[in-house]
Amino acid sequence: MGFAIGGSVKLLCGLPHTTQTQSQANCSNSMALLLPPSAAVGRFSSTVSSLRPRKLNNTFATLSQTRSEEANWVEATSSFFDQDKRPIMLFDGVCNLCNGGVKFVRDNDRNKTIRYEPLQSEAGKMLLRRSGRAPDDISSVVLVENDRSYIKSEAVLKIMEYIDFPFPQLAFLVQFVPLFIRDFAYDNVANNRYTIFGRSESCEI
Repeated sequence: MGFAIGGSVKLLCGLPHTTQTQSQANCSNSMALLLPPSAAVGRFSSTVSSLRPRKLNNTFATLSQTRSEEANWVEATSSFFDQDKRPIMLFDGVCNLCNGGVKFVRDNDRNKTIRYEPLQSEAGKMLLRRSGRAPDDISSVVLVENDRSYIKSEAVLKIMEYIDFPFPQLAFLVQFVPLFIRDFAYDNVANNRYTIFGRSESCEI
């Protein structure tokens, strides 16, 4: 089931997105949070006191978004799950490997338990924010459920759990491989996906 966001939209795999040509966005556009230095109060005598600022180096923390912003995006995208509780698979719409992966999942999902949306679409960007990621981060497949999201190898395993036999059983076995090893393998493929598999000018799904 589809729904509208803003003005005129059309439906794709059960979700809205703009009709403009899809284009690849830059990865990991994060924001910096500046933590101001604190001040210490010192008393020189019983009659004279003054404030002496403590000198601290500025500390920068790189964040995709704050917890409050993430909570706001959960609320803003709640309509995506009001009428349809199925999870949403976010994928790189111009990646040949990713498009092939979506076709494979669809062919092995007889019960149609998963919806699909390109990362580059407006709906995809909103769901990225809901998942605590930058809206232009297309470095990983993301599986968005009503109550949580999965990325990288965890997203792949979760998708396998939803589709037909024998993939849920394979996911059960692969989960015993340490996460850092699974994500290392995932990142190596993802970082070279255009070089190895090529790319399309627009989403083929």
